Amino acid sequence: MAGRVARLRVFENDEGQFDRSLVDIGGGALIVSQFTLIADTTKGNRPSFAAAAAPDIAELIYERFCKALAAEGVAVETGVFGARMKVALVNEGPVTIVLDS
Repeated sequence: MAGRVARLRVFENDEGQFDRSLVDIGGGALIVSQFTLIADTTKGNRPSFAAAAAPDIAELIYERFCKALAAEGVAVETGVFGARMKVALVNEGPVTIVLDS
């Protein structure tokens, strides 16, 4: 997954086409735990996170991903695993991309 993130061509070239990756632009990534935790809302009115990994396992996966992305040549910054954080960002562009492993 780290290789895919590093090389996914989601940044525009001079013609406005998605043709450049994090590696191509020399970009960095802010990896924040729990930022993309998706709730199951198929039953009832309360979101379920039952399919999420246990915190100790999830933290290992998070750390492994961060190290793997850095090994791809991407500058990596991290949040604090499991902490409540306020994250500010600016989204640029008309799309949302979901990567499946």
